[in-house]
Amino acid sequence: MEVSIESNWKIKLNDEFEKPYFKELVKFVKKEYATTECFPKASNIFNAFDLSPFDKTKVIIIGQDPYHGYGQAHGLCFSVQPQVKVPPSLVNIFKEIKEDIGKPIPKTGNLERWAEQGVLMLNATLTVRAGQAGSHQKKGWEKFTDAVIQKLSDGKEGLVFLLWGGPAKKKGAKVDTSKHLVLTCGHPSPLAANRGHWFGNRHFSKTNEYLLSHGKEPIEW
Repeated sequence: MEVSIESNWKIKLNDEFEKPYFKELVKFVKKEYATTECFPKASNIFNAFDLSPFDKTKVIIIGQDPYHGYGQAHGLCFSVQPQVKVPPSLVNIFKEIKEDIGKPIPKTGNLERWAEQGVLMLNATLTVRAGQAGSHQKKGWEKFTDAVIQKLSDGKEGLVFLLWGGPAKKKGAKVDTSKHLVLTCGHPSPLAANRGHWFGNRHFSKTNEYLLSHGKEPIEW
């Protein structure tokens, strides 16, 4: 099946694209985009993969759904387009980065700069109807993104998986911890963060320490 995605990922995922569930998923997504407003725009559905090729991926952040508000989602979990107000969860991510490594809080919530350094920002579900959170769940995306995580776990060494919140922890449960670093904590949403499940996790410095210890460039958060 012909899918427009970065060439390294295309090779790695080609067997997945040929499976019946994925063909059904494509039919569903095409119909949704043709009949309702959906996010992100079609050309950005695989943006996370296009910006962070398989061979260059060092860190994986797992999210859930794309943002369902107008103009927010652009294919990277937690990231928003440059002119959009920074969402609360991302505000808390930036606050933790400042506390952890002293980096000032940026004015924009666009995280493409992370992706270009090898941070794969992977939502469990890659599309959503406008204003309807979870509307494209259980249509096949979760199976596809499980396969992505498995290929990274099996095919590479020395990766860092950042699993924030219950759904992300379940999603990354099969990552081989003998080959990779898995860091877990609560979700950065205000609800979890204000209960003490987010702040102080130091995931950003821990990630860079691990990458350096494996001869890899740290992430400029």
